Amino acid sequence: MKTLLLSLILTSASALPVLAQDWAIDGFDPVGFVENGRAVPGRGDISTLWKGQLWHFASEENRNRFEADPRSFAPAFGGLCPVALSEGRKVPGDPRHFVVIGEKLYLVGSHRSARKLQQAPQDILARAQESWKTR
Repeated sequence: MKTLLLSLILTSASALPVLAQDWAIDGFDPVGFVENGRAVPGRGDISTLWKGQLWHFASEENRNRFEADPRSFAPAFGGLCPVALSEGRKVPGDPRHFVVIGEKLYLVGSHRSARKLQQAPQDILARAQESWKTR
């Protein structure tokens, strides 16, 4: 009886839906940022699970590209704002504000942070990298 109950609990738990807070980059398609230079909403029916989060895509092709090499499309610094990191702070980036540098996606906290990053990318990214290493 205990085995049957445990089996039912585990089966039920695995069937639970992934909550919206587990959606990576608020449901935007990570390939869209890099390939199209804009925030493209992902579709609810085209997704994949990676690093404990549900990643959504605008097309099957984008999902396939992500699954082949997710690190190429996932935001740098785990989605933290590199400008804040360069200042020693850990602030989540906002997918509505982003910069793509060298085909790498950086989520920033604001339009102002995006401008700062675009004006001095090498300096900010070097300091952010140092902060990221010591976190």
